[in-house]
Amino acid sequence: MLTIGCHLSFAKGYEALGKDALEIGANTFQFFTRSPRGGKAKPLNLEDVEALNKIIKENDFKHILAHAPYTLNACSNKEYTREYAEEVMLDDIYRMSFIKGSLYNFHPGSHVGQGVDDAVVMISDMLNRVLTPEQETIVLLETMAGKGSEVGRTFEELKMIIDRVEVKEKLGVCWDTCHLYDAGYDLVNDLDGVIDDFDRIIGLEKLHAIHINDSKNPFHSHKDRHEKIGQGSLGLDTFVNIINHPKLKHLPFYLETPQDDLEGYKQEIALLRKNYR
Repeated sequence: MLTIGCHLSFAKGYEALGKDALEIGANTFQFFTRSPRGGKAKPLNLEDVEALNKIIKENDFKHILAHAPYTLNACSNKEYTREYAEEVMLDDIYRMSFIKGSLYNFHPGSHVGQGVDDAVVMISDMLNRVLTPEQETIVLLETMAGKGSEVGRTFEELKMIIDRVEVKEKLGVCWDTCHLYDAGYDLVNDLDGVIDDFDRIIGLEKLHAIHINDSKNPFHSHKDRHEKIGQGSLGLDTFVNIINHPKLKHLPFYLETPQDDLEGYKQEIALLRKNYR
């Protein structure tokens, strides 16, 4: 079965997330635990969480994914920004502990001129303070397009972080198809090669999720602008190949395409289900 969902608004609460997912034919979803611009999260309502867990159990949802705010930067040149990143991640992992089988995704950050080596130390040091063997939620490093001073534009950079983390079993990777293609990984013409590179450098057992997005930009552009499925430079055939690839098809897929409302996501989910074999 294809496990697919999209990014949903958390404005109405946990139970509403589950209901919105059902409405669009999803069996998983992604959401921000707080504003994508950062700040404090709403007080945790455990009754609301349990209402979501009931929907998850009754409808066999898999791997609910929380996304860290975009302002989380563990390798900033400002100490207070790095401290904020750690505080947010600790709080978010605690919140996700109430949702079984959950995942937590974050952008590794931007080194702002300090260099990749120093950034890797900062990111991995934070993860060593945050991750514990007891937690259930798996934390995921997202592959990045490489704009500006982003860290994580190559599999090698992600491996540098993973290698320094002590509780490796609680750390994985989330592919973003738009980011990968914009970073120079040719998912269109050499999907097998990209998969083999990831397996050789990091290991496919570390790949836990895929953000499935077309790109408004050409190959190797380092731009990071998402497009609707089949309307960008990757094209529908690429996504059909990805969701049906024997080494990827078991993973959960999350749409982050530019949509005006849930109907757009519903149509994309139906399109991908139609092409799933």
